[in-house]
Amino acid sequence: MTAVAGMPYQEWVMSMNKDQLKGQVNQTEGKIKEVVGKVVGDKNLETKGKVQGVIGEVQTTLGDIKQTVKDSTKKGT
Repeated sequence: MTAVAGMPYQEWVMSMNKDQLKGQVNQTEGKIKEVVGKVVGDKNLETKGKVQGVIGEVQTTLGDIKQTVKDSTKKGT
């Protein structure tokens, strides 16, 4: 596996919180729906994919914020 964020892939995945993981999944599923919608000419599916991707981005960002707060409290800063 390749390295992500300067660490081995498995370690990177294991370090993610639930919101980060769910956000990544939503982004991926959304992108798949968006591409399939474009390929088959289904504007509704394409739009749903875009919306799901944005929701995933927001969820990932929320997870990042939670992780930053958690890491800050562990360090005592």
